Amino acid sequence: MLEDFQLKDAILLVFANKMDLGDARPVQDLVDALRLRTTKRSREWYLQACCATTGDGLYEGLDWLAGRLAARQAETSSWARLFQFL
Repeated sequence: MLEDFQLKDAILLVFANKMDLGDARPVQDLVDALRLRTTKRSREWYLQACCATTGDGLYEGLDWLAGRLAARQAETSSWARLFQFL
């Protein structure tokens, strides 16, 4: 699905839930299992360990996503201002 052309610029945030359990897989194992480093397109991605029942990690993941979206919007606005004068 991530290789679809319509998602080529999508930012990916993956929540690794249930990380509070003793038998939870390490984050690095999940990155490898999801093959996040081997996507064909250059894509921004982040895997956040979390526990939905306590909320641990949820805000951190959403903060990362908000920061990436804000940076992308600022970058797009900079290009729009540049082309405005051309």
